Amino acid sequence: MSLPENSDAVATVSVVDQRLQRLATLEKLLAAGVNPFGGRVEDRISTAAARDMFQESEQLAMEEVAIASSPVTGIMPALGVAMTAAPAPLTLPEIEVSAVLAGRVMTMRLMGKSIFADLRDETGRMQLYAQKNVLGEEAFAAFKALDLGDWVSVRGQIFKTRAGEVTLRVQSFDLQSKALRPMPEKWHGLTDVEQRYRQRYVDLIGNDDARRLFRLRAEMIRQIRDVLAAKGFMEVETPMLQPIPGGAAARPFKTFYNALDCPMYLRIAPELYLKRLLVGGFEKVFEVNRNFRNEGLSRRHNPEFTMLEIYQAFGDCRTMMELVEELVTTVAQRTLGTLEVTNPDGKLINLQRPWRRVTYAELVTEKMGAGWYELSREAKQEAARALGLKVDGSWNDQEITHEIYEKTIESTLLQPTFVTRLPAELVPLAKRCADDPAVVDVFELEINGQEIAPGYSELNDPVEQRRRFEAQATRVHGTVDEESGTVDEDFLTALEFGMPPAGGMGMGIDRLVMLLTGSASIRDVILFPQLRPEKSA
Repeated sequence: MSLPENSDAVATVSVVDQRLQRLATLEKLLAAGVNPFGGRVEDRISTAAARDMFQESEQLAMEEVAIASSPVTGIMPALGVAMTAAPAPLTLPEIEVSAVLAGRVMTMRLMGKSIFADLRDETGRMQLYAQKNVLGEEAFAAFKALDLGDWVSVRGQIFKTRAGEVTLRVQSFDLQSKALRPMPEKWHGLTDVEQRYRQRYVDLIGNDDARRLFRLRAEMIRQIRDVLAAKGFMEVETPMLQPIPGGAAARPFKTFYNALDCPMYLRIAPELYLKRLLVGGFEKVFEVNRNFRNEGLSRRHNPEFTMLEIYQAFGDCRTMMELVEELVTTVAQRTLGTLEVTNPDGKLINLQRPWRRVTYAELVTEKMGAGWYELSREAKQEAARALGLKVDGSWNDQEITHEIYEKTIESTLLQPTFVTRLPAELVPLAKRCADDPAVVDVFELEINGQEIAPGYSELNDPVEQRRRFEAQATRVHGTVDEESGTVDEDFLTALEFGMPPAGGMGMGIDRLVMLLTGSASIRDVILFPQLRPEKSA
């Protein structure tokens, strides 16, 4: 069959023209009876396994040669004199190992009757060496007509070139998937940041760092599961479609369940269902879950995100502090091999335990002065405005204080810090502190100036829980957050059957990965982040 020259060879050809050339090649392949979208590849091994197999054979051959070439010692029989024979020169035989590989063609270098190409699979890359006198004229022409990005399977002998490059000498090949679009220039991935997020699949083709990061993310989640399983926690699954958006104060995504003829919500948190399991008798449960909050986008917020939620009967927020310290440090040590990470600004964060513990009020008074809580509301408003904050005239003392905390204090907490004893109004699902009912027995774990994990001594008093729910419903009534204030009567019924005292914690997986990998944006650690739809041309 007659096929066009490699269409990527001419740098001046536009992307549109390259695609048209590839489509023309596709038509010629079909006309010649070639299936351009193959199938199962028998006996295929990875490039990493092939490289290891060759190196093992090479090492074995070296050992055998070394033994054969070692000096021979003994006694000359006639004279009774000790002798040593001179060692033979060390000559390593040519080593070739048969293998079947499959992957994407990354580069091609034409050298007359030979072609060097790079093949990449999930585990790495290997050089290919195709020769006309080995493949035959027709197969060599077909190999030469491959485009960058095409998926192929190759069968041949692995050897080492004179330059020391482990290479597969191609004896036969099959096209497994024809790439109809040209790849990113020079295979370095997409340079436009937004396009990287929109076409993650393209960026992953050429961006080694992106592939490495997402492998690291997967390994971090696996390690979290391993740690919790070793501690006797059971992984569970709870509904993502819920009749009431409970467990957090956030705007939900709303949908409609046709079969039940009722509105439903994508969950904003799994908390209330996990607590139901404590009522049912499971004492240590966790869920790695997807949550959905119909709110803004930022470098730290994605409307669809991954959370780890954990509940342990007969624990409290201090139980959760110890657990989250162990989780984060274990994951960091196992995946990174260090407890020191660098943030996007180049600042060093030390995860070495124990972590600082400080109350919310102590941080506020460090910033605003010891007499802050005795000031009038008007004086607090003026102090907040002096910091450059926009303060609504209707805000109460606590709302003003929390605005100062969120906008001027939280971002300064670079090293791991447990902020404890938060105002009760902020956390409707936690127990009040025995010595001060104005605050609750909770923590917020702050690292690199952002919240990584909140943890509670969980409220298990159904009467008090009802009061908190109803107060929250009153506060959000008539606002855009009204749906998040719906009282969950079934959850209150569950509490009336008795829930043991418990510690609970949620940890943002996306933010943890950002922290440990030094990523500046949450979009960098989510494979397919939410984006505004592209405008049609």
